[in-house]
Amino acid sequence: MTHRRRGLTLIEVLVVISLIGVLFGILLPSLQAARETVRRTNCSNNLRQLGVALANHESARGVFPVGAESREWPARPNFPHQFFRWSVLAHLAPFYEESGLLEDLDLTVPLYTGFGPESVAPRNRPTVARLIPLFLCPSDLGRPVSETFGPTNYAGCTGSGGDGGTPFETDGLFFINSRIRAKDVSDGLSGTAAFSESILGQGPRATTSPAGIEPDTGYGFSFKTPLSEAACSRPFYYNFTDLRGFSWANGEYRTTLYNHSRPPNSAELDCLAAVMDTTDMAKMYAGYGWRSSRSRHPGGAHVAMADSAVRFMADAVDPAVWEAVSTRSGGESARLPR
Repeated sequence: MTHRRRGLTLIEVLVVISLIGVLFGILLPSLQAARETVRRTNCSNNLRQLGVALANHESARGVFPVGAESREWPARPNFPHQFFRWSVLAHLAPFYEESGLLEDLDLTVPLYTGFGPESVAPRNRPTVARLIPLFLCPSDLGRPVSETFGPTNYAGCTGSGGDGGTPFETDGLFFINSRIRAKDVSDGLSGTAAFSESILGQGPRATTSPAGIEPDTGYGFSFKTPLSEAACSRPFYYNFTDLRGFSWANGEYRTTLYNHSRPPNSAELDCLAAVMDTTDMAKMYAGYGWRSSRSRHPGGAHVAMADSAVRFMADAVDPAVWEAVSTRSGGESARLPR
Protein backbone atom coordinates (compact mmCIF):
# COMPACT_ATOMS: atom_id res chain seq x y z
CA MET A 1 0.00 0.00 0.00
CA THR A 2 1.44 3.33 -0.99
CA HIS A 3 1.41 6.23 1.54
CA ARG A 4 1.71 9.75 0.26
CA ARG A 5 3.92 12.13 2.34
CA ARG A 6 1.74 14.72 3.95
CA GLY A 7 2.99 18.30 3.61
CA LEU A 8 2.31 21.22 5.94
CA THR A 9 -0.97 22.94 5.48
CA LEU A 10 -1.20 26.69 5.08
CA ILE A 11 -2.62 26.98 8.58
CA GLU A 12 0.31 25.03 10.05
CA VAL A 13 2.80 27.23 8.18
CA LEU A 14 1.12 30.35 9.53
CA VAL A 15 1.16 28.92 13.06
CA VAL A 16 4.90 28.18 12.78
CA ILE A 17 5.58 31.68 11.47
CA SER A 18 3.53 33.14 14.31
CA LEU A 19 5.46 31.10 16.89
CA ILE A 20 8.77 32.22 15.37
CA GLY A 21 7.56 35.81 15.55
CA VAL A 22 6.58 35.43 19.20
CA LEU A 23 9.92 33.82 20.06
CA PHE A 24 11.77 36.57 18.20
CA GLY A 25 9.77 39.19 20.09
CA ILE A 26 10.68 37.53 23.39
CA LEU A 27 14.36 37.01 22.59
CA LEU A 28 15.18 40.32 20.88
CA PRO A 29 14.91 42.48 24.01
CA SER A 30 17.03 39.93 25.88
CA LEU A 31 19.66 39.99 23.14
CA GLN A 32 19.67 43.78 23.09
CA ALA A 33 19.98 43.87 26.87
CA ALA A 34 22.85 41.39 26.77
CA ARG A 35 24.64 43.44 24.13
CA GLU A 36 24.19 46.61 26.16
CA THR A 37 25.57 44.81 29.22
CA VAL A 38 28.72 43.97 27.26
CA ARG A 39 28.98 47.52 25.91
CA ARG A 40 28.47 48.97 29.38
CA THR A 41 31.19 46.71 30.79
CA ASN A 42 33.62 47.75 28.04
CA CYS A 43 32.80 51.40 28.68
CA SER A 44 33.51 50.93 32.38
CA ASN A 45 36.81 49.22 31.54
CA ASN A 46 37.85 52.18 29.36
CA LEU A 47 37.28 54.54 32.27
CA ARG A 48 39.21 52.23 34.57
CA GLN A 49 42.16 52.34 32.17
CA LEU A 50 42.02 56.14 32.18
CA GLY A 51 42.06 56.01 35.98
CA VAL A 52 45.10 53.74 36.00
CA ALA A 53 46.92 56.04 33.55
CA LEU A 54 46.05 58.96 35.84
CA ALA A 55 47.52 57.18 38.86
CA ASN A 56 50.67 56.30 36.91
CA HIS A 57 51.09 59.93 35.82
CA GLU A 58 50.81 61.12 39.42
CA SER A 59 53.23 58.46 40.61
CA ALA A 60 55.82 59.29 37.94
CA ARG A 61 55.54 63.09 37.97
CA GLY A 62 54.19 63.93 41.41
CA VAL A 63 51.07 65.66 40.08
CA PHE A 64 47.92 64.86 38.16
CA PRO A 65 47.96 66.19 34.57
CA VAL A 66 46.47 69.51 33.55
CA GLY A 67 42.83 69.61 32.59
CA ALA A 68 43.73 71.95 29.73
CA GLU A 69 46.97 73.62 28.81
CA SER A 70 47.43 77.36 28.37
CA ARG A 71 50.84 78.93 27.95
CA GLU A 72 52.88 81.31 25.89
CA TRP A 73 54.24 80.06 22.59
CA PRO A 74 57.85 81.33 22.31
CA ALA A 75 57.61 81.42 18.52
CA ARG A 76 54.72 83.89 18.78
CA PRO A 77 54.64 85.63 22.19
CA ASN A 78 51.45 87.56 21.36
CA PHE A 79 49.55 84.45 20.33
CA PRO A 80 46.56 83.51 22.59
CA HIS A 81 47.83 81.15 25.29
CA GLN A 82 44.58 79.20 25.21
CA PHE A 83 45.44 77.84 21.76
CA PHE A 84 47.89 75.39 23.34
CA ARG A 85 44.74 73.75 24.71
CA TRP A 86 46.11 70.18 24.98
CA SER A 87 43.71 68.07 27.01
CA VAL A 88 44.13 65.76 29.99
CA LEU A 89 43.71 62.80 27.61
CA ALA A 90 46.58 64.10 25.49
CA HIS A 91 48.82 64.66 28.52
CA LEU A 92 48.19 61.10 29.71
CA ALA A 93 49.61 59.76 26.42
CA PRO A 94 52.80 58.16 27.87
CA PHE A 95 50.84 56.27 30.53
CA TYR A 96 48.21 54.32 28.64
CA GLU A 97 48.26 50.54 28.84
CA GLU A 98 48.64 50.28 25.07
CA SER A 99 52.30 51.13 24.60
CA GLY A 100 53.01 53.86 22.07
CA LEU A 101 49.35 54.74 21.57
CA LEU A 102 50.13 58.43 21.03
CA GLU A 103 53.93 58.47 20.99
CA ASP A 104 54.00 60.66 17.87
CA LEU A 105 51.98 63.45 19.52
CA ASP A 106 54.04 66.67 19.80
CA LEU A 107 52.88 68.72 22.79
CA THR A 108 55.65 71.32 22.44
CA VAL A 109 53.58 73.29 19.92
CA PRO A 110 50.02 74.60 20.39
CA LEU A 111 47.15 72.41 19.30
CA TYR A 112 46.07 75.34 17.13
CA THR A 113 48.77 77.42 15.42
CA GLY A 114 46.17 79.76 13.95
CA PHE A 115 42.41 80.12 13.73
CA GLY A 116 40.19 77.25 12.63
CA PRO A 117 40.62 73.46 12.62
CA GLU A 118 42.84 73.59 9.54
CA SER A 119 45.44 75.42 11.68
CA VAL A 120 46.47 72.28 13.59
CA ALA A 121 50.25 71.93 13.27
CA PRO A 122 51.05 69.63 10.30
CA ARG A 123 53.11 67.29 12.49
CA ASN A 124 50.06 66.65 14.71
CA ARG A 125 47.26 66.45 12.13
CA PRO A 126 47.41 62.68 11.51
CA THR A 127 47.57 61.92 15.23
CA VAL A 128 44.77 64.17 16.47
CA ALA A 129 42.50 62.75 13.77
CA ARG A 130 43.00 59.23 15.06
CA LEU A 131 39.94 57.23 16.18
CA ILE A 132 41.01 55.68 19.50
CA PRO A 133 38.75 52.95 20.95
CA LEU A 134 39.97 53.69 24.49
CA PHE A 135 38.34 57.12 24.27
CA LEU A 136 35.00 55.83 22.98
CA CYS A 137 32.06 54.21 24.76
CA PRO A 138 30.74 51.28 22.66
CA SER A 139 27.15 52.29 23.48
CA ASP A 140 27.49 55.52 21.50
CA LEU A 141 28.18 56.37 17.84
CA GLY A 142 31.79 55.21 17.74
CA ARG A 143 32.67 57.47 14.82
CA PRO A 144 34.10 60.97 14.27
CA VAL A 145 31.86 64.02 14.55
CA SER A 146 34.54 66.29 13.08
CA GLU A 147 36.43 66.25 9.80
CA THR A 148 39.70 67.11 11.60
CA PHE A 149 39.69 65.36 14.97
CA GLY A 150 39.12 62.00 16.59
CA PRO A 151 36.21 62.11 19.10
CA THR A 152 35.88 61.21 22.78
CA ASN A 153 33.12 60.11 25.14
CA TYR A 154 35.20 60.80 28.27
CA ALA A 155 35.89 64.03 30.11
CA GLY A 156 37.77 65.11 33.22
CA CYS A 157 35.92 66.61 36.19
CA THR A 158 36.58 70.26 36.97
CA GLY A 159 34.42 70.22 40.09
CA SER A 160 31.08 71.65 41.10
CA GLY A 161 30.76 74.20 38.29
CA GLY A 162 30.93 77.17 40.65
CA ASP A 163 31.89 80.74 39.72
CA GLY A 164 29.80 80.55 36.57
CA GLY A 165 31.46 77.43 35.19
CA THR A 166 34.97 78.85 35.30
CA PRO A 167 37.85 76.76 33.88
CA PHE A 168 40.36 78.49 36.19
CA GLU A 169 41.31 77.31 39.72
CA THR A 170 38.23 75.14 40.10
CA ASP A 171 37.40 72.94 43.10
CA GLY A 172 37.81 69.66 41.20
CA LEU A 173 40.74 67.61 40.00
CA PHE A 174 41.27 69.31 36.63
CA PHE A 175 41.29 72.87 35.31
CA ILE A 176 43.42 75.07 33.08
CA ASN A 177 47.09 74.53 34.04
CA SER A 178 46.07 72.50 37.09
CA ARG A 179 48.85 70.79 39.05
CA ILE A 180 46.94 68.93 41.74
CA ARG A 181 48.85 66.43 43.85
CA ALA A 182 47.37 63.38 45.54
CA LYS A 183 47.95 64.99 48.95
CA ASP A 184 45.86 67.98 47.83
CA VAL A 185 42.80 65.72 47.55
CA SER A 186 41.80 65.87 51.21
CA ASP A 187 38.38 64.37 50.48
CA GLY A 188 40.20 61.18 49.50
CA LEU A 189 40.93 59.74 46.08
CA SER A 190 38.10 57.21 46.46
CA GLY A 191 35.61 60.03 47.04
CA THR A 192 36.70 62.39 44.24
CA ALA A 193 35.54 62.13 40.62
CA ALA A 194 38.20 62.07 37.92
CA PHE A 195 36.39 61.17 34.68
CA SER A 196 32.88 60.55 33.43
CA GLU A 197 31.00 59.99 30.20
CA SER A 198 29.48 62.32 27.65
CA ILE A 199 27.41 61.53 24.58
CA LEU A 200 28.89 62.60 21.24
CA GLY A 201 27.21 65.59 19.66
CA GLN A 202 24.68 65.56 16.85
CA GLY A 203 22.49 68.10 15.08
CA PRO A 204 23.11 71.36 13.25
CA ARG A 205 26.22 73.42 13.95
CA ALA A 206 26.57 77.11 14.69
CA THR A 207 22.85 77.76 14.43
CA THR A 208 20.74 80.38 16.16
CA SER A 209 17.67 78.13 15.98
CA PRO A 210 16.90 75.55 18.68
CA ALA A 211 15.33 73.24 16.10
CA GLY A 212 17.00 69.84 16.22
CA ILE A 213 18.95 70.65 19.41
CA GLU A 214 18.48 68.10 22.20
CA PRO A 215 19.96 68.11 25.74
CA ASP A 216 21.67 64.74 25.31
CA THR A 217 23.50 65.68 22.10
CA GLY A 218 23.64 69.49 21.85
CA TYR A 219 24.63 72.59 23.80
CA GLY A 220 23.85 76.26 23.98
CA PHE A 221 26.57 78.89 23.60
CA SER A 222 26.81 82.38 25.05
CA PHE A 223 29.46 85.06 24.77
CA LYS A 224 28.93 86.17 28.38
CA THR A 225 31.27 84.93 31.08
CA PRO A 226 30.90 83.90 33.84
CA LEU A 227 27.80 81.89 32.94
CA SER A 228 24.41 82.86 34.33
CA GLU A 229 21.04 81.13 34.28
CA ALA A 230 19.62 84.10 32.39
CA ALA A 231 22.22 83.93 29.62
CA CYS A 232 21.98 80.13 29.41
CA SER A 233 18.20 80.29 29.04
CA ARG A 234 18.68 82.33 25.84
CA PRO A 235 21.79 81.00 24.03
CA PHE A 236 23.16 83.11 21.21
CA TYR A 237 24.21 79.99 19.29
CA TYR A 238 23.70 76.25 19.50
CA ASN A 239 26.54 73.78 18.82
CA PHE A 240 28.89 76.69 18.22
CA THR A 241 31.45 75.75 15.50
CA ASP A 242 31.87 72.13 16.67
CA LEU A 243 29.77 69.32 18.10
CA ARG A 244 30.21 68.08 21.65
CA GLY A 245 33.02 65.56 22.15
CA PHE A 246 34.53 66.34 18.75
CA SER A 247 38.17 66.08 19.87
CA TRP A 248 40.04 64.03 22.49
CA ALA A 249 43.02 66.37 22.01
CA ASN A 250 41.15 69.57 22.83
CA GLY A 251 41.06 70.62 26.49
CA GLU A 252 37.77 72.48 26.94
CA TYR A 253 34.18 72.00 28.07
CA ARG A 254 32.93 71.07 24.61
CA THR A 255 35.19 68.04 24.64
CA THR A 256 37.30 66.76 27.54
CA LEU A 257 36.02 68.68 30.57
CA TYR A 258 32.73 68.47 32.49
CA ASN A 259 31.42 69.36 35.95
CA HIS A 260 28.70 68.49 38.44
CA SER A 261 26.69 71.68 38.13
CA ARG A 262 23.75 69.51 37.07
CA PRO A 263 22.83 65.84 37.61
CA PRO A 264 23.79 63.06 35.20
CA ASN A 265 21.79 63.12 31.96
CA SER A 266 20.25 66.44 32.95
CA ALA A 267 17.13 67.55 31.10
CA GLU A 268 18.71 71.01 30.88
CA LEU A 269 20.77 71.89 27.83
CA ASP A 270 24.50 72.14 28.50
CA CYS A 271 25.64 75.76 28.47
CA LEU A 272 29.05 77.02 27.31
CA ALA A 273 30.70 80.36 26.69
CA ALA A 274 34.09 81.84 25.79
CA VAL A 275 36.02 84.83 27.07
CA MET A 276 36.03 87.39 24.28
CA ASP A 277 36.15 90.81 25.96
CA THR A 278 39.77 90.82 27.11
CA THR A 279 43.23 91.68 25.85
CA ASP A 280 44.84 89.28 28.34
CA MET A 281 46.48 86.62 26.15
CA ALA A 282 46.35 84.17 29.10
CA LYS A 283 42.54 84.36 29.27
CA MET A 284 41.40 85.19 25.75
CA TYR A 285 39.13 82.45 24.32
CA ALA A 286 39.07 80.46 27.57
CA GLY A 287 35.94 78.33 27.68
CA TYR A 288 33.43 78.38 30.55
CA GLY A 289 30.84 75.66 30.91
CA TRP A 290 28.04 73.88 32.72
CA ARG A 291 28.41 70.50 31.08
CA SER A 292 26.71 67.41 32.47
CA SER A 293 27.82 63.81 32.63
CA ARG A 294 25.78 61.97 29.97
CA SER A 295 25.61 58.40 28.69
CA ARG A 296 23.63 56.00 26.50
CA HIS A 297 23.30 53.57 29.41
CA PRO A 298 19.79 53.43 30.91
CA GLY A 299 19.44 55.18 34.24
CA GLY A 300 22.79 56.86 34.78
CA ALA A 301 26.45 57.24 33.82
CA HIS A 302 29.81 55.84 34.84
CA VAL A 303 32.24 57.90 36.89
CA ALA A 304 35.90 56.97 37.38
CA MET A 305 37.13 58.08 40.79
CA ALA A 306 40.64 59.37 41.41
CA ASP A 307 41.63 55.98 42.85
CA SER A 308 40.71 54.29 39.50
CA ALA A 309 37.51 52.69 40.84
CA VAL A 310 34.51 53.08 38.54
CA ARG A 311 31.01 53.76 39.91
CA PHE A 312 27.68 53.86 38.10
CA MET A 313 25.92 57.03 39.25
CA ALA A 314 22.14 57.09 38.83
CA ASP A 315 20.36 60.01 37.17
CA ALA A 316 18.45 60.39 40.45
CA VAL A 317 21.61 60.57 42.57
CA ASP A 318 21.30 62.68 45.71
CA PRO A 319 22.39 66.21 44.64
CA ALA A 320 24.50 66.52 47.81
CA VAL A 321 26.36 63.33 46.94
CA TRP A 322 26.83 64.41 43.33
CA GLU A 323 28.34 67.72 44.40
CA ALA A 324 30.45 66.10 47.12
CA VAL A 325 32.22 63.73 44.73
CA SER A 326 33.04 66.57 42.33
CA THR A 327 35.27 68.46 44.77
CA ARG A 328 38.74 67.49 45.94
CA SER A 329 38.74 69.22 49.32
CA GLY A 330 35.20 70.26 50.17
CA GLY A 331 35.15 68.33 53.42
CA GLU A 332 31.91 66.57 52.45
CA SER A 333 31.04 63.01 53.31
CA ALA A 334 29.33 60.98 50.60
CA ARG A 335 28.23 57.34 50.48
CA LEU A 336 28.90 56.08 46.97
CA PRO A 337 27.30 53.17 45.13
CA ARG A 338 29.39 49.99 44.81
